[in-house]
Amino acid sequence: MKSREENHFVIGVMSGTSLDGVDMCYVRFSKTNISDFSILHATTIPYSKERKKTLQDAYFADTDTLNALDTSYGKWLGKIIESFVQKNGIKKVDFIASHGHTVHHRPEEGYTRQIGCGKSISKTTGIATVCDFRTQDVQLGGQGAPLVPIGDQLLFSEYDACLNLGGFANISMHDKGKRIAYDICPVNVMLNYWAQQLGAPYDKNGQMAQKGVISKSLLKILESLPFYSEKPPKSLGIEFVETTVMPIVNNKTLSPQDCLSTWVAHCAIRISAELPSDKNQRTLVTGGGAFNAFLIEQLKEKTTSQLVIPNPLLVNYKEALIFALLGLLKITGKDNCLASVTGASRNHSSGKIFIS
Repeated sequence: MKSREENHFVIGVMSGTSLDGVDMCYVRFSKTNISDFSILHATTIPYSKERKKTLQDAYFADTDTLNALDTSYGKWLGKIIESFVQKNGIKKVDFIASHGHTVHHRPEEGYTRQIGCGKSISKTTGIATVCDFRTQDVQLGGQGAPLVPIGDQLLFSEYDACLNLGGFANISMHDKGKRIAYDICPVNVMLNYWAQQLGAPYDKNGQMAQKGVISKSLLKILESLPFYSEKPPKSLGIEFVETTVMPIVNNKTLSPQDCLSTWVAHCAIRISAELPSDKNQRTLVTGGGAFNAFLIEQLKEKTTSQLVIPNPLLVNYKEALIFALLGLLKITGKDNCLASVTGASRNHSSGKIFIS
């Protein structure tokens, strides 16, 4: 490995909408070639039941409560980052790049909100912190999402497409000489919801879904949702689940297992429709859903694209890795948001920097 002077050392921090926990990775980037990187340490800190409920309830919180949670959650993030540094004997951190946790995402109203105050993180750790990567893009008329595609372009250009199966599925690819990306449909945010009704944190390997029966009537309604016929740029937030999906699902008298099976079928249809169609094209698949063997099996049945699932480290921490990259681009004054992806008025360098 090159000397410390020739590298940037960054901690990337990510909390997804599926509320599995906080992903952290310590990354080395070469100063002369940004695609020369390595994940040196990584971990996931699961949320306690209490903290998970607090974050779920934040969607309904008033402004004062949300502001207080922004600060307290930021302090907590700072503490677990400190622990991560100490546990792994990390000696050099140039800065922290934290996505925070998305509470609201309504770009059509010019509003998005991620909590996890960067000032609190920086003050707690004593390390410069970059955060709030989405707000500026929304102010410039963009969706504020997806943000990961510039990382796909810079770090994983050997793939024809990059598919992330997290709380929501999103895809990124080159189209007519420019990068495009968009959200496809909810994935783990719904699968985890029903798995938890069956007493499990998630549906391991899709075993519960595999035992369920697909509801053709529910599937038909889901397939007709207007979002799926919209052209990108487009993005999804928990609002789509709360206001659109849940009323439909709750109107059906189905078992959680049947709901799981139906949702996997829905995901497979929606996602396969967006994948490259050439059998020689390769799609990198990451995110927790990559471990859902039943979902992957259903996807493979519906697409000719080669689905490439990398090593578990990259599957689990690709988003945290790319937020570390977004922070690096911000710190060095380079664009980290692509107008071709988000629909903003221009490419730009998004995020706020806090120095303790």
